[in-house]
Amino acid sequence: MAGVSYRDAGVDIDAGAEAVSRMKAAVRSTFGPRVLSDLGAFGGLFDAGGLTAGGRPVLVASTDGVGTKTKVATALGKYDTIGMDIVHHCINDILVQGAEPLFFLDYVAASKLDPAMIATIVGGCAAACREAGVALLGGETAEMPGVYAPGEFDLVGTIVGVVDRGELIDGAGLEAGDAVIGVPSAGLHTNGFSLARRIFEGWALEATPVGLSVPLGEALLAPHRCYLSEHRSLRAAGIGVRGMAHITGGGLVDNPPRMLREGLAVSLDRGTWSVPPLFELMGRIGQVPDREMARVFNMGIGMLFYVAAADTDDALRALGPDAVRTGEIIARPGAPVVVFEGEA
Repeated sequence: MAGVSYRDAGVDIDAGAEAVSRMKAAVRSTFGPRVLSDLGAFGGLFDAGGLTAGGRPVLVASTDGVGTKTKVATALGKYDTIGMDIVHHCINDILVQGAEPLFFLDYVAASKLDPAMIATIVGGCAAACREAGVALLGGETAEMPGVYAPGEFDLVGTIVGVVDRGELIDGAGLEAGDAVIGVPSAGLHTNGFSLARRIFEGWALEATPVGLSVPLGEALLAPHRCYLSEHRSLRAAGIGVRGMAHITGGGLVDNPPRMLREGLAVSLDRGTWSVPPLFELMGRIGQVPDREMARVFNMGIGMLFYVAAADTDDALRALGPDAVRTGEIIARPGAPVVVFEGEA
C-alpha cells in the first residue's frame, strides 16, 4: 500500500502544536513564584513548601468534566466561557472541604483539533484561574478521530488545593438546629444538560422563549458560578463553616446530605428562594416531576453553607445580599437525606 501519514489517519500534529502556541501567553499569565516549570515540560512543578500556617497541610484533589454542555457550545460556536465552567466547578468541589485551590490542569479532546477553538477554551480556563489565584500548571490536547464525532469535543479538569488539617471541613461538628444558607447559582452550571437538551430538542438556541430575558442558548451557557470569594468572606468574618454542599450532579436531593452523619438530615424550604425562569420553563415544557427536577438540577441554588444557628445573621451579612437561609439541619433516624418542607 502507499505510504500514509498521521495526518492521513486523522491526527494533525501541526494543529496541536499551533494550539499550544496560541495558548502559551494565557497559561503563563497564571504562573506565580511557586510554579517551577513551563509549558512543554512532561510534568508541571509546584513548590509545596510552607503551604499552611498550621504546618499540617492536607492536599485535596478533584477531577470533573463539563458533560454535554459542550454540545450547546458547539451548536452556538461559542467557546469562551466553557473553560471557566470547568475551573469553577473544580474549585467549588474542593472548597466544600475547606481547601484553597493551588493549581489546575485541563484536558481537551476532539475529533479534529481547531487551534483557535482550543486556544479559546483554554483561554477561558486561564481567565478563571487568574481570577481565583490558581496556577494553570499544565494539560493535554488530544485529537482522537473515531472516538469523538466530527465537530465534538470533551473538556475535563483536575484541581489540587490545600487545607490545614485543623481547618478541614468534614461535617463532624454538624448538629440538629444548624442553619443551612444557600447562595444562588448562575444557571444550570455544568449538570443536567442531557435532560435539558432533550427538553429543548428542536428549539432555536438563538431565540428568546417567553419567560426568559436572554436567548435560550445564552441562558444554557451561563458560566458556572465560583463560590471561593464567599467562603473567604466567611473565614474573614471569623465564622466557622461546619459543612458545605456543592449542588452538582444529583441536584438538591443527593448533594446536601453528603457531609452528614447518620441520624441527621437537611430540611430545605423551597419557598425561601425564587426558582429561576429557565428551570420553570424546563419543568413545564418537559413535564418533568418536581422531585426529578430537584434531583437533576440545582434549581437556582449553587452552594449550601452549614453554620451554627447563632452565626446565621453574621453569615448572611458576610455572604452578601443574594444569600438566603434555606433551611436547617434536623434530627432524623436513619441515613442522611433531604427533606423538603411539606414532605413526610
